Amino acid sequence: MTDKEVIIDLYRQENRAIVDKDIETLGQILDSTMVLHHMTGYAQPKLEWIDQIQNGELKYYSSDEEQISDIQIAGNYASLIGHNKVKASVWGSPVSTWSLQMKMEFAKINGKWAITNQVASTY
Repeated sequence: MTDKEVIIDLYRQENRAIVDKDIETLGQILDSTMVLHHMTGYAQPKLEWIDQIQNGELKYYSSDEEQISDIQIAGNYASLIGHNKVKASVWGSPVSTWSLQMKMEFAKINGKWAITNQVASTY
């Protein structure tokens, strides 16, 4: 796979993993320093995010991809913007569907791409 294909695949793996509560995959594709910046502004570390997916504080029911754009690759760093319709219940809120934009950053560490940073917003 090309670097571009790997980056897109990681984005899609994450979206499947959050719905499937596939903690093992998330552990593998997210760098240990990964931070998810929620729409609220809260910067959530990797392990806290995974824990909240696992214990049901964050429940993802579906994630339907609409578009991937602005893929940038420069050496060992990359980024993309993904648009998905995400059905979820967040921290006890009612189940809703959001038009979620995710700006994702990646780094190639020891020859393997990983997700290092994510910024969520709506579109």
